[in-house]
Amino acid sequence: MKRLHISLGVKDLKQSIRFYTELFGETPTVTKPEYAKWMLEDPRVNFSISSEYETKGVGHLGIQAETEDELREIYNRIRNSQGEVFEEGHTTCCYAKSEKSWVTDPNGVSWEAFLTTGASQTYRNEETACCA
Repeated sequence: MKRLHISLGVKDLKQSIRFYTELFGETPTVTKPEYAKWMLEDPRVNFSISSEYETKGVGHLGIQAETEDELREIYNRIRNSQGEVFEEGHTTCCYAKSEKSWVTDPNGVSWEAFLTTGASQTYRNEETACCA
């Protein structure tokens, strides 16, 4: 089952963690010096915040696949959407190893399609902009 992904840039990580912990009624699944993530089941969403983004507010939206078949299904939809596509492939971003692609909607909103394949000890690869 796929999961909606929402990523926000925040000014004050600690204050935002307090706010979203109260809002969701759960503590973050992952907490790092510049990043936090909640893997919520109700609603089914991967919600992350980061102080690393230059822009504050909605950084990007996405669809997280749980299997390679789901990821291929999402990729096919992206290719048919007529949006501008960027195939990132295997990467490290937000303390996770992933396979991902991006598409920009007609309003300039970035959508990420990805499958997480493992955890990472680093926020990003040296050569990756990570959610940029």
